[in-house]
Amino acid sequence: MRRIFPYLILSLLVLLSTFVLWFRFNPLTIYSHYDGPWYVVAAKTFYDPQKISALKLETGLPDKYFAANLPLYPALIRVFEQVGGRFLGSLPYMKSMVAVNLLATMALAGFFYWFLVRLKLAKNPLLLVGIFLFLPRFLVIRSVGAPESLFILLILLSLYFFEKSSYWLAGIFGGLATMTKTPGILLFAAYGLVIVERALREKKTDWRWLGIALIPVGLLGVFGLYGLRYGDFFAYFHSGDNIHLVFPYAVFDFTKPWVGTAWLEDVLFYFFLYGLTVIYLKTSKYRSFFYFSLTFFVATIFIQHRDISRYSLPLWPLAVIAFEKFFTSKKFLIVFLILLPAIYLYARNFLAFNVMPIADWKPFL
Repeated sequence: MRRIFPYLILSLLVLLSTFVLWFRFNPLTIYSHYDGPWYVVAAKTFYDPQKISALKLETGLPDKYFAANLPLYPALIRVFEQVGGRFLGSLPYMKSMVAVNLLATMALAGFFYWFLVRLKLAKNPLLLVGIFLFLPRFLVIRSVGAPESLFILLILLSLYFFEKSSYWLAGIFGGLATMTKTPGILLFAAYGLVIVERALREKKTDWRWLGIALIPVGLLGVFGLYGLRYGDFFAYFHSGDNIHLVFPYAVFDFTKPWVGTAWLEDVLFYFFLYGLTVIYLKTSKYRSFFYFSLTFFVATIFIQHRDISRYSLPLWPLAVIAFEKFFTSKKFLIVFLILLPAIYLYARNFLAFNVMPIADWKPFL
């Protein structure tokens, strides 16, 4: 019982914190949060242009637009709906969309705890995972339709198995990560840097490293699916204005459409936090932690989008590892408890604001 107690606590914490956020919200507000409904479109049609057209979406978006929403999360939504649809009542795909994210978040919390314990990364792993769950932007994104919890879970699984020298498993989970969100390919770059470092230091080659080749294979599989569905192997790149990598610190240009504001000082704090994470992990014996944080941080500073806090979420678990002593200190916990109501006020405000104007719900039934 003692062994499963932390996992039960974390699962309950995920559910309770989510239900508190949802309190008194119309479920349609939760379902219509960006970009959840687009993942439902992908789940219902699996990128078939004829089925997309048959939905008669009142958006004016081209069929290829949905190629920006990679298939693993939609596939899980579809499976969940097919298995439990008869019990879900109205809008079963929307309910499945949220349920899959909740289950992924509970799995993420449980695995992150196990990860910290197995690698001896924290003196109080249960508390650290609890803090991890309440980054304000993450609180929102794990409570709606979104793939980030699943994505971070797959990244941590891949990192764990890489550090345990199970390179094929690291490649499998890394490949699944790239089928969830394209930045998963950065795992391949990070592992490549680790391998180069080891090869130079040890003067030998371990052929098991070939397992990490499964990471780009996962992304190629996604492009292959798009080739079959759209007749365009590169449909992801033709899906619209969704490639936001431009030049360093491109976010600080209020004239760009995905920025649109000069009130961006919070972005600097994220850059400070994750830049310091890279520095603190530089001497870690777990070399993939350092190189992944490095490659992901460098990619993040090239993003030209207001929502840096969401794009940089995969760095958050590495940040809490790097600053474990700070995040579990009494001083931090006092301030955290004082600010917890503010975190919820922010999350509720954001949840009510960032919604699609959906007048006709028939395409999402």
